[in-house]
Amino acid sequence: MKSVFIKRFLIAAAGLFIWFIVHTAFVIIDGLKDELKPVDAAVVLGNKVELNGQPSERLKARLDKSVELYDGGYYTFIIVSGGIGKEGFDEAAVMKSYLINKGIPEDKIIEDNNGYNSYLTAQNTSKIMEELELDSVMIITQYYHVSRTKLAFRKMDIKEVYSAHANIFELRDIYSLVREFPAYYKYFIK
Repeated sequence: MKSVFIKRFLIAAAGLFIWFIVHTAFVIIDGLKDELKPVDAAVVLGNKVELNGQPSERLKARLDKSVELYDGGYYTFIIVSGGIGKEGFDEAAVMKSYLINKGIPEDKIIEDNNGYNSYLTAQNTSKIMEELELDSVMIITQYYHVSRTKLAFRKMDIKEVYSAHANIFELRDIYSLVREFPAYYKYFIK
């Protein structure tokens, strides 16, 4: 009886591992394949602000990608979404300031100061889009975060959701890819 249990456990564990590998491959491919289409607005997801009040390298990479694509004429507005991080800074305000310093007109930047996670960012963006009568968005975040974020946006009935990834790769991405597996399914069933 004990050996049957162990055999079933090993089969289930192998199945879960294969599912994880396939899912992770999908997340990487989806995240690295930018969908560059003209849209109404970009949504840059927040990330850590350093103790000196400057965006972290991850956040700078997201913001720099948004500037690059804004300059390329892909969208009219940039929605910066974040919350108050443990460092005490309003991520959205820091992001807006960074974009203004990069030459983005202030009236083209919309702050979402309550984007404490991707799901809240999707909810808040949906409301902003409704108020401004916008139909399409491009999500800008790290490649490993794209699939889950697009899922959250689609759950808010935003039909046209495209994506672009920040040009940064770190050793920390391994942890982030592992974390995305349960996080994706949490959003899936939400």
